[in-house]
Amino acid sequence: MKKSAALFCALCAIASSQVTQAQDVKSPSMSRFYVKIAGGYYFSVFPGQFPKVGSYEPHDERLVFNPATGASVTVSEKVLTGSYGAGGRGRLSFGWNINQYIAVEGTFNYYRSKKNLMTREETTVINTSTTVGKVESHGYVDAIDFAPGVVMSPGLKKVNPYVRFGLVVPLWGRLNIETDASRSGTAAVGGQTVRTQLNVHRNEKVKPNVTLGFQGALGVAFPVANKLDIIVEAEYRNIPVRSKEKEVTVYDETVALINPANGAVISTQHRGVDDLSTAERHTKYVTTLDQSSNTPVGQQGAEVSYKDDSKPANELKSYINIGGLGGNVGLRWRF
Repeated sequence: MKKSAALFCALCAIASSQVTQAQDVKSPSMSRFYVKIAGGYYFSVFPGQFPKVGSYEPHDERLVFNPATGASVTVSEKVLTGSYGAGGRGRLSFGWNINQYIAVEGTFNYYRSKKNLMTREETTVINTSTTVGKVESHGYVDAIDFAPGVVMSPGLKKVNPYVRFGLVVPLWGRLNIETDASRSGTAAVGGQTVRTQLNVHRNEKVKPNVTLGFQGALGVAFPVANKLDIIVEAEYRNIPVRSKEKEVTVYDETVALINPANGAVISTQHRGVDDLSTAERHTKYVTTLDQSSNTPVGQQGAEVSYKDDSKPANELKSYINIGGLGGNVGLRWRF
């Protein structure tokens, strides 16, 4: 009996010791902090009419010119529509898991839209294919934004679906407009008729006002290694932007006088960006144009005169949307 009692006491002591050691060992903790790197492509969802480019409407217009009368007549015209929501996007995200089911996340996005035709006007000589005038502008958006959001998931270990929703705060952005124009004509120089050829290339950057948008996403996380997941998601973003001011950053204008007999260039004149007046180079957008607005009063060649050439010109505000529907693929590291 004494031996049995002693053996029982020893087993109890060993069991008690094992239980105590097991209680001292902590189970692995859930990863709290994570970083994501992803990229994707987005498509425009709600296309609208593009803003004007200077005095040119967002139209694709074809005209014919009659040399006998000097008149031009429109033969076809259509409105140009689209969105700056189509394009590629790269993103860097930082997140914190509050618990197994909810996380907060902040994402920095860089976005560049595809180029859009904003306006085109082409004039040909009647009954020929000879082009005597053409204006064509394309625009695209570069932007950086910060998107805070909340992520919710069922907390599954293998394939974990999730939803994310939150705001979009634009940090920086530009609408870049590139325009090329040309025009042929005639002029009298010293009693002699010569041909004229005007060519203009200009780049403009439109700065936006501060605004807010929203985001929503549905995705799935696939674990592929210890603390490493592959992320696949579909996302919708809505980011309305209105114009604030515009600056001409590149300007190259050349006017050549050409001898019609042999095609030789008689002389050329050139204007660069530093030759533009303040009104030609800078624009401030307003909600309403009235008598006090600095608007054009005349034009000679490509040079536009304003009520006050020493002050920025005024144009009506325009609105674009750089949101869209697209997909992202990336990696998530859990720490």
